[in-house]
Amino acid sequence: MTQKITIAIDAMGGSNAPKKNIEGLNIFLRKNKDKNDFIIKLYGKKDLIKEELSKFNISKDKVIIVPTEEVVSDEDTPMTAIKNAKNTSMWNSVKAQVEGGADISLSAGNTGVLLVISRMILKMMKEVSKPALAGLWPSKQGMSVVLDLGANIECDEKNLIDFSEMGAALFKSIFPDQKPYLSLLNIGSEEIKGTEMLKKAFARLKELSNEENFIFKGYIEGNNLMEGDTNVIVTDGFTGNVALKTAEGTAKFLTDSLKKSLTENIFSKFSIIFSYFSLKKFKSKLDPRKYNGAIFLGLNGPVVKSHGSTDSVGFYHSIDLCYKIIKGNLMGRIKNNLNHLNVKD
Repeated sequence: MTQKITIAIDAMGGSNAPKKNIEGLNIFLRKNKDKNDFIIKLYGKKDLIKEELSKFNISKDKVIIVPTEEVVSDEDTPMTAIKNAKNTSMWNSVKAQVEGGADISLSAGNTGVLLVISRMILKMMKEVSKPALAGLWPSKQGMSVVLDLGANIECDEKNLIDFSEMGAALFKSIFPDQKPYLSLLNIGSEEIKGTEMLKKAFARLKELSNEENFIFKGYIEGNNLMEGDTNVIVTDGFTGNVALKTAEGTAKFLTDSLKKSLTENIFSKFSIIFSYFSLKKFKSKLDPRKYNGAIFLGLNGPVVKSHGSTDSVGFYHSIDLCYKIIKGNLMGRIKNNLNHLNVKD
């Protein structure tokens, strides 16, 4: 890790870039104006970035522009992008970690290309056989880490153990004052339920459970994901991605239905006056922008993927997540957890 936390941002990634990316950066800088422990490196077309930066009173001692002329498009496939990606803002923002110019990389660009590029440049950690895509979910008691969200369709018990160690490390890096309570997503809470793979992972996690690493809480069913009794939820990428899309769709359905109900007639509109603060709190809790930012785990450096269609507020939350991850020493925590796993073997 460099002396100051250095975040390499692909300024050209995602829709409405670099405008929304710079606006999100401005929010981050404004909220952290009294901190001097970070540097932001913006990779992309210099003239476009400078034009957006000029709209805000952004201190030059905290932001560095690294010019790149090429951009990975949303239409690029991983295979075609690899051939032409070496001069792109995405490629160079990830490569900065290898060259010692950054501690973490952030992009809102093409997910498949970003994952392939990240694996090519950063390489897999020798202790881990498959990467995982982790995300933050809201719960009644705060925030949870869920993985894998789609990086791996098929997993074995070793992969689930690795995901557990990395997920617990991620949670501790973001929420250093809290303990990781970990569960395996399953179709029931009883030990006899689930596949043989889940049962083997269950037995191993039970052995690994301790105060220094994570507290294993057993199985968790889908209807309890938001309760908050467990704050690290582990599953395979197929199940995790289905759960993620289901949760996103349910949240949208609830907010859209509530909005429709409260605006369908004069009486319901009038009721908004009396429930304004409660409705505002409800909307804030389900605001997907607050949970924007998926983290690639298992590589020799952290990479955060922002949703491509998010706005400036969502991108701000991704930058803030990057800062917290490095501040919380994610890579050091992952290595400690994986060493603990080897000792137990």
